[in-house]
Amino acid sequence: MRAFTASLTGTSLEWYDFAVYSAASALVFGKLFFPSEDPLTGTLLAFSTYAVGYVSRPLGGFVFGRLGDVIGRKRVLVATLVLVGAATFLIGCLPTHAVAGPIAPILLVLLRFAQGVGVGGEWGGAVLLTSEFGNARQRGFWASAAQIGPPAGNLMANGALAALGALLTEDQFLSFGWRIAFLLSGVLVAFGLWIRVRLEETPVFKGMEAVGERPEAPIREVFTTQRRPLAAAVFSRVAPDVLYAMFTVFVLTYATEELGMARSKALGAVLIGSALQIFLIPLAGALSDRLNRRRLYLGAAVAAGVWPFVFFPMANTGSWGLLVLGVIVALVIHSAMYGPQAAFVAEQFTPRLRYTGSSLAYTLAGVIGGAVAPLVFTALLGSFGLWLPLAGYILVTAVLTVIGVLVGRDPDHGEDDSYRRLVEGAGAEPEDRAGAGRP
Repeated sequence: MRAFTASLTGTSLEWYDFAVYSAASALVFGKLFFPSEDPLTGTLLAFSTYAVGYVSRPLGGFVFGRLGDVIGRKRVLVATLVLVGAATFLIGCLPTHAVAGPIAPILLVLLRFAQGVGVGGEWGGAVLLTSEFGNARQRGFWASAAQIGPPAGNLMANGALAALGALLTEDQFLSFGWRIAFLLSGVLVAFGLWIRVRLEETPVFKGMEAVGERPEAPIREVFTTQRRPLAAAVFSRVAPDVLYAMFTVFVLTYATEELGMARSKALGAVLIGSALQIFLIPLAGALSDRLNRRRLYLGAAVAAGVWPFVFFPMANTGSWGLLVLGVIVALVIHSAMYGPQAAFVAEQFTPRLRYTGSSLAYTLAGVIGGAVAPLVFTALLGSFGLWLPLAGYILVTAVLTVIGVLVGRDPDHGEDDSYRRLVEGAGAEPEDRAGAGRP
């Protein structure tokens, strides 16, 4: 349970940092760092910096993913937490375009890049931290700790911005209020580090160390021997990323600029949905341990492709209640994919390549999924002025995820068990892990 707590708190804090930037991109960065006569153009430029945080993730996946398989999970997770927290704190100190001119958005992009590098190395380790301590047959639940981080961080980030928006006037919020949410990162990261540094290395990694099975070139091995697992893991992540970008980020822009709703109401809809996800994600992860994980994932992916065609007509009525309902249903569907996702992705790779493979899958999927999604949504809406292209885009990503889940494999629990026995003192040599323990 200590590993579950360490994974949950650390990932939540890193996603607070990432999410507060995402929300600020939709609400204030267009005005402060990318001033333009056309509000949509300013928002598009702000979302471009949002995308940088995803584009830089593969670098984090390459660097920290490799280190996680070579030097251990714990050390890497401490480094990623410090990197993301420092970048977020510094964003809160940045001068705006009105003060520093073009240098302001340049510095913003650089710090967003650093955020992405840290998050890119965080996810794979956070998943393994809990799943390699917990029972492999309950990996869906244990690994979901890392998955709770995004909605928890999103809840904290949007909650902080909503509270600041309620307490301050519009001018005060644009002047200094938004900075407070970023500067809080320093306190939150210190708390996360206190928890993580006290944790031991995972028993699976200790077992690999005991028999000298740590890889020397894990990135090369993944790309040469794990192509199908990597493709399955990447595609499985695309629709969840795009769905999440729509219903936690772009929905703020759509509700305020297209539907004319107050910013507080738009944030409220996202806050309610994110709060529910904190409970729905571990529930979905646990459910995937009892049912076939891939079938649950497939059903949710199909629902993800269909729901936008229901949501937009509901939201376009202008009813805040229907907007909230639409966001909640979307995030329930997202939870049904996102809860089992960490276990599904980790299970595609053997333990000795698991950090590298999971990190690469996570970050590469982020580039083709979550990174470009707000940009695509904004461009489609600006070009067509209709919701149908937005829904069609989500449908295409759902098809990719269905393909990824279909070509993936079911778990092989024996891979972990053999390493655990070494650490527990049984003295057994690692068994043939090609098929041992396969359900």
